[in-house]
Amino acid sequence: MIKAHETATYCMVMSVLPDLHQQYLQACQNLSQPENPFVAYMLQEADRSDKTWTKGITLKIAGNNHLVPVQRVTDEDLQALAAVLQNTVFVTGLDLRYNVLTDDGAKHMAKFLQENSTLRYLNLMFNDIGTSGAELIARALHRNETLLYLRMTGNKIGNKGGMYFASMLQINSALEKLDLGDCDLGTQSLMAIATVLTPNRSVKAINLNRPLMYSQEEETTVHIALMLKTNSSLVELHLCKHEMKKFGVERLCEALYENCSLRYLDLSCNKITRDDVKFLGELLKRNQTLQILDLNSNRIEDDGAIYLSEALALCNRTLQALSVASNNISGKGLVALSDSMKTNMELSYIYIWGNKFDEATCMAFSELIQTGRLKPNCTDVEPYEVDGHIHLAEVSHGLKKHYYWTPSCGKMKNKDANVSLAIGAVSEYL
Repeated sequence: MIKAHETATYCMVMSVLPDLHQQYLQACQNLSQPENPFVAYMLQEADRSDKTWTKGITLKIAGNNHLVPVQRVTDEDLQALAAVLQNTVFVTGLDLRYNVLTDDGAKHMAKFLQENSTLRYLNLMFNDIGTSGAELIARALHRNETLLYLRMTGNKIGNKGGMYFASMLQINSALEKLDLGDCDLGTQSLMAIATVLTPNRSVKAINLNRPLMYSQEEETTVHIALMLKTNSSLVELHLCKHEMKKFGVERLCEALYENCSLRYLDLSCNKITRDDVKFLGELLKRNQTLQILDLNSNRIEDDGAIYLSEALALCNRTLQALSVASNNISGKGLVALSDSMKTNMELSYIYIWGNKFDEATCMAFSELIQTGRLKPNCTDVEPYEVDGHIHLAEVSHGLKKHYYWTPSCGKMKNKDANVSLAIGAVSEYL
């Protein structure tokens, strides 16, 4: 607990420190470089925020503001910004996504991570950081004991960069959430990450989406499954676009019979068919911890939907959110899923857009919504009537609406209290 005199002392110290904007102008002058007006503006906004000891702020300097064109952050801009933030204790989060940072910028960030002791959240997604930049950041995290969340999405660090992060996970015991999706990881780095996660007790969420896979043998899925048999800390796992088929799904489900920690499993955009879903149906009958299952953009068809609906109707009472959008399901399978919600009161979120809607489907989901069994913001369809016939329109709800991780953590509503999730949006609907 923070004592009153400590808070007073902190506020007194803060009152005599120069504003972030003033420090930034001075840093630019010291480095003989021009001011970036976007960085300067965001620092002015931060100066107006509540800079308290207990709360902290996330400094958002994301380069994807589509309403007002911005001057994106360069490596030189980051050098000046890091100099400002080095001893700024109230900045606990830094969002630098969609800028033009390269390996040179990663060098400044690595130095910052080695020296800073207050940053908890760092978002570097969709910059231009490569393998050497990944090595610098990963090595900096060997000694960093405060960073909890790191997002590297979209930086093409490659297989070798992934190996540097695997090595880091053997040493770092603070990081809880790591996003390496769309980073061009290869088979070797995926297997290495799965291996080091086996004994890891700190990482709660990891995104390994869209690796570069050149083999059809599914070795990476086998290694991930072996990890899940032993790991008891991982809460959230993203395996989108892993070319996963029957063999991989079966191995994962076998592992999850024994796993009692995983709550969120993302298998979207794989090659899962109606026969493969039999294993997932059996998993839902036996697993008592999984709460979110994303099967978006596979090909489970009617038979697969029926396998899932039978498990949900008769056995499972823990799954709360299911996405089967774009799975070539027609009326028979969709109606079966809607019927399962009449007996299973735990399943509250279901996403079905991109399938084949017939009149029976439209009537079934319209009834769920009209009776209040399915809340309008808990699905991606909305009923409307034309000439006496009910149709379904798409609405912008779904597991992917808030896909990207945020600094906030939610608590899962289940019997196991204080389970932390990586995706901030999950906390909004669970």
